[in-house]
Amino acid sequence: MGYIRDRHEELTGFQEGAAFRKSFDLGCDFVMVYGTDDTMPRRVQEYREQGYVVHLMTGISWGQYQDYLDGKWDGREHWDEAQTDRNGRQIIHNPTVPYMVPTISFTNYLTERLKIAIDSGVEALHLEEPEFWNHGGYSPAFKREFEIYYHEPWVSPHSNLDARYKTSKLMAYLYTRAIDRISSALKEYAMVRYEKNIPFYVPTHSLLNYTQWKIMSPEATLIDIPTVDGCIAQIWTGTSRTGNVHAGKYRERTFETAYLEYGIMQELVRDTGRRMWFLHDPIEDRPQYRWENYRYNYLKTVVASFLHPEVYRYEICPWPHRVFEGVYPRIQPNIAEKDESSIPAPDAEGIPADYASLLSGVMQLCGDMKQSEYSFEGFSQEIGIFMSDSGLFQRSFPDGVAEEGFADALHNSAVEVSEGPYTRDDAAVAEMMESVLSDEKKCLDYVQSGAFPQFYSLALPLLKYGLPVRPVQLDNISRYTSYLANYSFLILSYEFMKPASPDINVSIAAWVRSGGILIYIGDGSDPFHQIGGFWKTAGYLNPAQHLFEACGLPFSVTEGSFDVGDGHVAICPVTPAKISATPNMTDSYRNMVKDVLTRRGVKWHYKNDLTLRRGPYIISAVMDESVTKHSKVFSGLFVDLLQPEYPVITKKEVLPDGNAVLFDLSKIESEDVRIIGTGARVHSLEAKETGFQMQAKAADRIQVSIRLRLPKKPRQLAAEDGTVLEWSWDENSRTAYIHYTSRNQLVNITGEL
Repeated sequence: MGYIRDRHEELTGFQEGAAFRKSFDLGCDFVMVYGTDDTMPRRVQEYREQGYVVHLMTGISWGQYQDYLDGKWDGREHWDEAQTDRNGRQIIHNPTVPYMVPTISFTNYLTERLKIAIDSGVEALHLEEPEFWNHGGYSPAFKREFEIYYHEPWVSPHSNLDARYKTSKLMAYLYTRAIDRISSALKEYAMVRYEKNIPFYVPTHSLLNYTQWKIMSPEATLIDIPTVDGCIAQIWTGTSRTGNVHAGKYRERTFETAYLEYGIMQELVRDTGRRMWFLHDPIEDRPQYRWENYRYNYLKTVVASFLHPEVYRYEICPWPHRVFEGVYPRIQPNIAEKDESSIPAPDAEGIPADYASLLSGVMQLCGDMKQSEYSFEGFSQEIGIFMSDSGLFQRSFPDGVAEEGFADALHNSAVEVSEGPYTRDDAAVAEMMESVLSDEKKCLDYVQSGAFPQFYSLALPLLKYGLPVRPVQLDNISRYTSYLANYSFLILSYEFMKPASPDINVSIAAWVRSGGILIYIGDGSDPFHQIGGFWKTAGYLNPAQHLFEACGLPFSVTEGSFDVGDGHVAICPVTPAKISATPNMTDSYRNMVKDVLTRRGVKWHYKNDLTLRRGPYIISAVMDESVTKHSKVFSGLFVDLLQPEYPVITKKEVLPDGNAVLFDLSKIESEDVRIIGTGARVHSLEAKETGFQMQAKAADRIQVSIRLRLPKKPRQLAAEDGTVLEWSWDENSRTAYIHYTSRNQLVNITGEL
């Protein structure tokens, strides 16, 4: 019947630090009670009494841990473990809470604090946001960890390339170690004391976002920790509205960025059996926007997440109290973004009723996304762009290197195209190789900002033209022998990341020989090629040379198009960041990719949408900045699930920069009774020959809409408890539309047929 399930499936959940309140009783499966203060056991009990499965979430890199910092826990102050920048300033989450260096002592402290949660009966633990800021690495605690890990004295990360790379790598390792120690100790504690297996999860931003924001964190390495049972992909408007550059324009691209962020997180657990929840946030940490802005961007992220069908679990809302009880916009004159002490603007208002209704419906819809049948329109092959944790480690340059090294590298790439396979046959590639020196400063600025053009230059020109590209986790090649088997076409550059070991290149070469198509983008100009990697030890200038030789090509090849076994390698010598510098460069890169695909018999017809059919659902996003400004039109019999009233329609036109989630009624022709859309949690639906009975519950003061498929029009439809229902019948779709105002009580709805 759809939607109805046992809460222990844990398909949907939210995190909340406040006590239970009717205004945000959202009817999901589980609640992550936040924080380990003295009120935590009571809050756990409150949510359990409301029927929720209860987890516990707290921060691993920051939190209200003053008893530890001030020495009350073990008699020694620990302020020297606060992350610190080169000027001696502590890096803070809010004025009284620093980000921490996760020392052994700190992990022991967190372990003891979290035992209280297990004693309170929580059914899972989440340690969120293992974050080490890139501009840290100067505190006494970190210097000690550096010397222990590398067996050498600490070296300032701004002094040279090796020190920068090693510092960043250590930052990520320290949180890997902390998660491993804490999760192992707590699982043992739960087994010994309660004979209970406690799942352990890590809510974390995407690898793409952390790379954009220059925050070191374990990503792919989380899968190496056997006691980690999964993750929450913390992707929302606040991460996805981060600007990037495409075709010479820097701007927010919330849908495209979210799509790529969710994509890399899907890869993190792909084929591992571990759980992944995708996060949505109806607002965000920055409170200065209006409700219209929040709604616009929220729907972008929701649709982007639904376009990744291998994940069907969702965190439907962080901090629902600030959504359903907050007023916006708010003003924060001089305090950290996450501090909620901001003041309402003069025209601030609470959540609009239609947005609250829409949210309630989308949150319930998330519980019906476990669909076994799905397919993209127009393209069936897996297309990937490699990304690696090592991309985190080289997001900043030591003093003097960026200006003198990277700018020179851009200048050196501005050379006339030499004779090669593309020179005569592919004018687009030749055009792409034409460089304008005036673009170099722009490129350099983007590289060092959060725009991260090295990756987005490779992804956005393809995604914008309807190619459902997905980031591919380079590090997983060493973990799973068949990791690349599902992919037919991959794009790679070592100009912004590095392979951890030579076996990664060997595996890529084997994939190519078995029929894979690889496009390599790079000119060897990245200064980080000079670090002490395996390629340097083996006598190569950069890891790409080792890769080319593994493919049976001359290691010194710099451009060309080559058949390798049953596969193909195309090499384009350009710095990836330059692709986004101008529209001509962007167009040339896209045309080159299309040309390579065409030569290998793969057809790619340019379009401006991504459309996925997922069970009875149609999920579509129509993009701007694309080949056409045409709308996407669907004809049939649908219910529009992004409208709070769930209208029945026969035609849906999606404009550029628009999105849609439709229920295709033709997919359930044999089902007489089914929930099509609902803004309340439906706890039961019993169908009989003479009618039906349904139990539903929603948060307080929500305008609830339910559209229900029935064999015929009911003679009567009412609520037994006196709730006033409005209802209507649509004969064409054989659906009843039910509407009422919720008072956060279980409503018994009966219908006589």
